[in-house]
Amino acid sequence: MSTFEEFLKAKAINPRRILAASQKIEKLRPEDRAIRLTKRLARKSEDGAKKKEGLKKPRSGRPVTDRAIASALAGKPVSGPSKTRILRAVNHILEQKKQEKVDLKALFPGEKKAAAAA
Repeated sequence: MSTFEEFLKAKAINPRRILAASQKIEKLRPEDRAIRLTKRLARKSEDGAKKKEGLKKPRSGRPVTDRAIASALAGKPVSGPSKTRILRAVNHILEQKKQEKVDLKALFPGEKKAAAAA
């Protein structure tokens, strides 16, 4: 049993709920599309570096997949961006349950890349 699976059982979180939360969180919104448009237009102009400074980072538009959840539950390696998306979805669910947020090390301990990314 992986640490991630134990965590979900301890907190009574269904993996399908993580998928749904991730869909909601990562979905592209009009402000994200506006940021991408501004960056694209800034690249075409001559003083592009100046225009990109004030923009915040848009959402990726890519939710957690069934395959990523299955790999995490089985204890198999999961990519860094997938771990981050899983973490965001889990923290969203914990926030709804009025519980404390967790960090990446709590879900995926013992992985060197996970410790460096957090």
